[in-house]
Amino acid sequence: MTDKVISIIMGGGRGTRLYPLTKYRCKPAVPLAGKYRLVDIPISNCINSGCGRIYLLSQFNTASLHKHIQQTYKFDSFGRDFVDILAAEQTDSGGSWYQGTADAVRKNMHHFERQGEDYYYLILSGDQLYQMNFADMIEAHIASGSDITIAAKPMPKKEAPSLGVMRVDEDLNIVQFAEKPKEEAVINSFLIGETLKKSLNYPNEDYCLASMGIYVFSQKVLEEAMSGSEMDFGKEIIPNLLGKKKLSAYIFDGYWEDIGTVGAFFEANLALTDENPKFNFYLPGKPIYTHCRFLPGAKIYDSSVSHSNIADGCVIRNAKLDRCVIGIRSMIGEGTELKNVVMMGADYYESPGIATSNDTGELRIGIGKNCKISNAIIDKNARIGDNCVLSPHGRPDMWENDFAFVRDGVLVVTKNARVPSGTVL
Repeated sequence: MTDKVISIIMGGGRGTRLYPLTKYRCKPAVPLAGKYRLVDIPISNCINSGCGRIYLLSQFNTASLHKHIQQTYKFDSFGRDFVDILAAEQTDSGGSWYQGTADAVRKNMHHFERQGEDYYYLILSGDQLYQMNFADMIEAHIASGSDITIAAKPMPKKEAPSLGVMRVDEDLNIVQFAEKPKEEAVINSFLIGETLKKSLNYPNEDYCLASMGIYVFSQKVLEEAMSGSEMDFGKEIIPNLLGKKKLSAYIFDGYWEDIGTVGAFFEANLALTDENPKFNFYLPGKPIYTHCRFLPGAKIYDSSVSHSNIADGCVIRNAKLDRCVIGIRSMIGEGTELKNVVMMGADYYESPGIATSNDTGELRIGIGKNCKISNAIIDKNARIGDNCVLSPHGRPDMWENDFAFVRDGVLVVTKNARVPSGTVL
């Protein structure tokens, strides 16, 4: 069955709500959990589900994404699996940027390799955190005789204005759909009924059934839909086909996080430091794949570390870490204290040792001595000198300077930033 699945991962958005993490990269290329990239999640879910014929559609700030894919996903020459990058391109029929998710798929239909009929298209977002067996969803799609199946998750009513929501009948056929409804009366019309709420074992609170942005299309239905001019699946394709085609919901009740904002990204990373995190990188048989870097194990000297994840290749000396995610090749100096910090690490080792300044006073990559940093994201290759105090406390949202931004109550030190010794924010 999965031999007839074409997986399409959307990676073309600007990611403006994740700025400045998307200043130099697209959303799917944003580092995650110290050693991964966001795009590793949907790709790994596809591979683990047996849906390994994968196309990644890209558009903005693609260099780091392309490099990561090329270094990571190298398959057996005798197998059928692949990850193929399809960047926006100029052709005889036009040369405009992708205008939406449906437009991106439409402009690449001629690239998707199909042999015969009765194929299924699995369409995914490139910036969500979840673990899902797509084979189960595809089986449900076939068993129900659906033309389109949408992965759906019960979400609190307050989340409805930022999601696509649906109403289903007792057979999970979709009878109503709205993209990001704002009016209270409209949202109330999408609340989950008591029968479905009991079957899901949900508390007596108001929930809506939200689209996860994961779709299974039967081949002919998608190809027919792509003959039109609609630009977006959630806003146009799905609503326009409602009542004309058989649309079904596939209810997913596991952990799912849409990494759409700096705040969501920050909290999703810190949640991984919990003793029993909702997203589990340790599940047997369901690995999350990423670039194999052949780094040595982390070195930690005379330090206090609590509820923290520390990636390979780090050197930490006489520091105090509390609820931190420390990325690959991170260097942290003596006397430094980090609390609620996501440090993305470095792309390379600059020199031996962990001193943050050399004999000429030049800042080295990493965090220097006697720094105090809290509630912050430190992007890759940042250079932070000695005796720095960095925190978003007292700074309004959207505040920024030459090397740092405040977004959603989180201080973001930008990629390649240079923070002079003695800086206090």
